[in-house]
Amino acid sequence: MIRKKDYLVGELLIKKGYVSLAHIDECLKIQEKTRQYLGAILVHKGYIDELKLLEVLSDQLGIPYLNLRQCSIEEAAVKKVPAKLAFHYKALPVSLKKGKLTVLVADPLDNRLFDELPTLLGCEIEIAIGHENQILEGLDAHYGLGAETLDRMGGKGKSRAEIPSGQVAQVLDSKSSEDSVVKLVNQLLLDAQKSRATDIHFEPYEDELRIRYRIDGILQDANIPSAIKQYQANIISRIKVMANLDIAEKRLPQDGRIKIRSHGGEIDLRISVLPTTYGEAIVVRLLSPTQLLQIEKLGFEPENQKNLQHLLKNPYGIILLTGPTGSGKTTTLYACLAKLNDHKRKIITIEDPIEYQLKGVVQIQVHPKIGLSFSQGLRHVLRHDPDVIMVGEVRDQETAEITIRTALTGHLVFSTLHTNDAPGAIARLLDMGIEPYLVSSSVIAVIAQRLVRVICPKCKRPVKEKSPAFLEEIPPEFHLLPFWEGEGCEACKGTGFHGRTSIHELMMIDDELRDLIIKRVPSPEIRQLALNKGMKGLIEDGFEKAGGGITTAGEVLRVTRTEGGNE
Repeated sequence: MIRKKDYLVGELLIKKGYVSLAHIDECLKIQEKTRQYLGAILVHKGYIDELKLLEVLSDQLGIPYLNLRQCSIEEAAVKKVPAKLAFHYKALPVSLKKGKLTVLVADPLDNRLFDELPTLLGCEIEIAIGHENQILEGLDAHYGLGAETLDRMGGKGKSRAEIPSGQVAQVLDSKSSEDSVVKLVNQLLLDAQKSRATDIHFEPYEDELRIRYRIDGILQDANIPSAIKQYQANIISRIKVMANLDIAEKRLPQDGRIKIRSHGGEIDLRISVLPTTYGEAIVVRLLSPTQLLQIEKLGFEPENQKNLQHLLKNPYGIILLTGPTGSGKTTTLYACLAKLNDHKRKIITIEDPIEYQLKGVVQIQVHPKIGLSFSQGLRHVLRHDPDVIMVGEVRDQETAEITIRTALTGHLVFSTLHTNDAPGAIARLLDMGIEPYLVSSSVIAVIAQRLVRVICPKCKRPVKEKSPAFLEEIPPEFHLLPFWEGEGCEACKGTGFHGRTSIHELMMIDDELRDLIIKRVPSPEIRQLALNKGMKGLIEDGFEKAGGGITTAGEVLRVTRTEGGNE
């Protein structure tokens, strides 16, 4: 048992000048009501940094303080402590030397550590004190997410596979006392939300269930125990139950959705199930209402932002957004609709799927199986007297023709096309069989965009030396720009990036460009004229952001390189 020194922690904190007597008195009154530790209250109130408190506690209790960022964890120590014990006591094994196990804890005054752990593990225990967040992260890192739940479930036999049919999760809670698939799935969803993931991929293979998060557009493996494979069918069934899907149907693809609440706010989950050789694969998309952005926060440079704001004042015409899947087109469309969404306009959208709910906007979900396609829906939408229409995607000639005629009859229309750059949208419409005069008279602007990762502000640093190989990758006109990079830190989990922004090229269709369209001039000539008239290309916009320290040169090259080039 640890013996405290004669002085109290509050006195020592005052002696070191970390807190004042008034702070201690205030927190002692709170302690009388809450029965919390004085140090925890001081940290919560912001009166002292946790690191300083841990140093003082280490001195007061006579036990070492360990910073996990500066020490390594021995695999032998981790194997010595079962996951359910490590998580139950919040004790992270650090080292095992001569039969003595060192464990890192956040609460060294927990008597259970000395009374129970040595007996359960059959060895001598030495305690070290550390940051609680570091300990919890360390437990997940070395045992895997949900390891304690899997460990406890292992002894429950067949009962662990039982999932109540028809149960829909409304609130996520990873602290449930019941160790079950329900808790395990909740832990995965909460961890994905905490990690800022936009998608969770459940991928079954012969000998493993691989789970990956898409964070800032890049897939990263989730740290999970290999034992999760034996619960593959249960996990898949649980997610299907949450989405009100048919758990008995395992041969056909299925799609569903569910709205849930967690401590991080409300989340909309989109579930896509796909049958594969080794079981059903699932992708869960996490959509949060807070992801809806204003035009001013989309990454448009000042001139493009001004031009877009001007375009939104047009009473009719088509504004097209182009780019590959996952380039942020839908986010930009919704930002434009949100800007126009007032009591003076009737706005109707036709989407597949509806990704965000917009109050004040009539939204229609496409159902091709029952005959409700984009073109069919658009015909009926016109009878509802809309001012603004959004067509999720122009996929075929019929949809393109109706969309164009809708714009020509006095409606402002937004839609998307999958092309590499802005001029490519004109060529795509012509290839669909649309007459040039219809394209030139209806399309008022085309916006091409990509998403690039933003450099983590906490580990951002200038690129000191540009190697020949580095410069060879970059167009010569950008060689003199000051570039930046992320070193990798705790905040960005070593990636050097945190969040994303967009880069754009905005092609305004004027009379000169209309003449070229009518003459069926090839895209490169249309592009060259647009550039001569002041259009900023994707790569130019990207390198301006790289030179400004927003993103890296490598990110710009990654998203602007296309087959055949786009510049």
